[in-house]
Amino acid sequence: MAVLAASGVLALVAPGSAQAATEGACTGRKVKTLPFSTGTVAVYKYDGYVCAVTFPKNPGSRRLMSVSVQARGNRPVVDKGRFTRRAGPVTVHAGHRCVWVKGSVGQGTVSSGWILC
Repeated sequence: MAVLAASGVLALVAPGSAQAATEGACTGRKVKTLPFSTGTVAVYKYDGYVCAVTFPKNPGSRRLMSVSVQARGNRPVVDKGRFTRRAGPVTVHAGHRCVWVKGSVGQGTVSSGWILC
């Protein structure tokens, strides 16, 4: 009986958690939106961390997407694959350093140059 009750609770919690993760993929406040022909990269900042997520203009079909964030002096952190709703989130500790954000959906791409300096 306890197993049934626990599975019922999980069924109630899981869908809301998945939706919340899709809508609010990064912690912090949105500091930049980088639109491009096939999607948008949203950039967030919180307590020295920078987080980015790529969203397609038309979600639903599986296609190649990517997002990367690089703090100056470090290697980029990348999430790349065939996704339906988003690539990322990826997070780096930037402190007070500039970051370079890139994103792509299909053939469309965006590259920020050094920002948030």
